[in-house]
Amino acid sequence: MPPTTVSPSPVPGPAGPSPVHPARVRVLHQDCGGGKPGPVVYWMLRDQRLADNWALLHAANLAASSAAPLAVAFALFPKPFLLSARRRQLEFLLRGLRRLAADAAARRLPFFLLTGGPAEIPALVRRLGASTLVADFSPLRPVREALDAVVGDLGRDAPGVAVHQVDAHNVVPVWAASGKLEYSAKTFRSKVSKVMDEYLVEFPELPVVALWDREQPEDIDWEALSDWVCSEAENVPEIDWCEPGEVAAMEALLGSKDGFLTKRIKSYENDRNDPTKPQALSGLSPYLHFGHISAQRCALEAKKCRHLSPKSVDAFLEELIVRRELADNFCYYQPHYDSISGAWDWAKKTLQDHAADKREHIYT
Repeated sequence: MPPTTVSPSPVPGPAGPSPVHPARVRVLHQDCGGGKPGPVVYWMLRDQRLADNWALLHAANLAASSAAPLAVAFALFPKPFLLSARRRQLEFLLRGLRRLAADAAARRLPFFLLTGGPAEIPALVRRLGASTLVADFSPLRPVREALDAVVGDLGRDAPGVAVHQVDAHNVVPVWAASGKLEYSAKTFRSKVSKVMDEYLVEFPELPVVALWDREQPEDIDWEALSDWVCSEAENVPEIDWCEPGEVAAMEALLGSKDGFLTKRIKSYENDRNDPTKPQALSGLSPYLHFGHISAQRCALEAKKCRHLSPKSVDAFLEELIVRRELADNFCYYQPHYDSISGAWDWAKKTLQDHAADKREHIYT
């Protein structure tokens, strides 16, 4: 089992019927302080979108069940962590967040951007008098450590605040797909296939929640924020063919001009591994990585057009679900996922066997 300092338990059912599969939700901290109903705060991180977001749906359902308001918070990780990315990635992140903040404002949904990192989350929760914090899911160590720290802080100083976690990134929640580190796509595929129909369902509408009547988010100077975040980043310029945000993501998937499923899916099976034919690829990776689009939405739309190109759609679903979610399985259950010590024995042996091979080129 993966290392963690919290002991998840099944989520209790809210007052109304939940639109979210109960196995998609884990309770990391129970409300043990008899707190009064208060706002629900969704700590958004990996899934930077308002549409097709199981974590936001769960948070909104909890809020609606108690006639409470809902807020969204996004905490930028400390600058040393951010600088592991390049300017290209950071600008894409920030421009996507800027559009998300505008969309949230249009829905009268407060969006709090915290520049001091996840350590600011407990203070925000306490200031807002929140009853529940809902976090989305990432298998990566820095994110899990940050979540553990938030849970520990709230457990000490705000025992009346419950903390839930929702896997909104994977079609099949990582802890429901398998309870162990999977050896290969073959073993993982069989487990995912057995429960696919249970999880690959259409998203409901976002529940209506009470109007926000608490502390208002501060105005964000996006230009100044970008200058601060990117001031020390390696200056790899942004690409011009990929705009961030939910609208651009849906255009890449279903657009009438150059959408993957509407215009380019037929060549995917045969040409996706040919580097001279980049148009055979989906072009969805940036949007999936930053959570601007849900993998589940991509899968649902792909299934609708399977009759047009069955083999290509099946190949796409294999990459989108089985191969992609196998990576989450690896990072979740292998504590040394970012070290050679975490590699399988056959991989280590292959490297050792060929370590002395003559290289035609020696690169700097």
